[in-house]
Amino acid sequence: MQSRPMIRGLLLDWAGTTVDHGSRAPARVFLEVFQRSGVPVNEAEARGPMGMAKRAHIAAVLNLPRVARGWEEKHGRPPTDADVQRLYEEFLPLQLSVLREYSSVIPGVAEAIAWCRSCGLKIGSTTGYTRELMEAVSPVAAEGGYAPDVLVCSDEVAAGRPAPWLNFRAAEQMGVYPMHHLLVVDDTPLGIQAGKAAGCLTVAVSHTGNSLGLGLDELEALPERELGARIQQIGADFRATGADFVIPSLADLPDLLTTQKLLV
Repeated sequence: MQSRPMIRGLLLDWAGTTVDHGSRAPARVFLEVFQRSGVPVNEAEARGPMGMAKRAHIAAVLNLPRVARGWEEKHGRPPTDADVQRLYEEFLPLQLSVLREYSSVIPGVAEAIAWCRSCGLKIGSTTGYTRELMEAVSPVAAEGGYAPDVLVCSDEVAAGRPAPWLNFRAAEQMGVYPMHHLLVVDDTPLGIQAGKAAGCLTVAVSHTGNSLGLGLDELEALPERELGARIQQIGADFRATGADFVIPSLADLPDLLTTQKLLV
């Protein structure tokens, strides 16, 4: 059996992976934008394309059959690219207005990153947020103890996830290659797909991200049986997407790297 490559760096997502337990900031604003348009969407529809660049995310929601039908009923015509652009222009200031509220570092992440750095790993990050939005997120995360070496934003590459370009750009800036020496950690299937497309090992987080969609207090209040059933399904979905590993939180990454003997 072929041995796994040794990891020299990490490529980490932001909302739901390192900050914003439950990835609530983008979900909240997608719901609000579509509500304002007169075509409300539910949370599952709003969260479905999570991981994409935000304009592409809006287009994906707008093109869902139920949403497209609702749009035509409301506006008398099918949705167009101009509608996507208008919704995106409404999305950006709304998203910016709530980001600081939802940018707290997920418990255990700062300690896990410190441990990884002590092992000589480089810390890269990629995001579906634009650079302007990240200028609101990064200072809050730094105050909470998380500041990656590299950050690549969705408006700095030709296409966001599931394309691999964010990962390639971050790897270039980190100076790490071949790509199999990098480990992608993400809370969305699209992020895992992007990691696989780039030739990286991938780790999905099941408890803190978009798939479960709960803040820490909500997670702790969930009945154990319900939580177990939902986490089992989330894990199965991630593995079907191609995730090499599934862990509850990025806080659990040091244990994974150690037990799987992935460190140089």
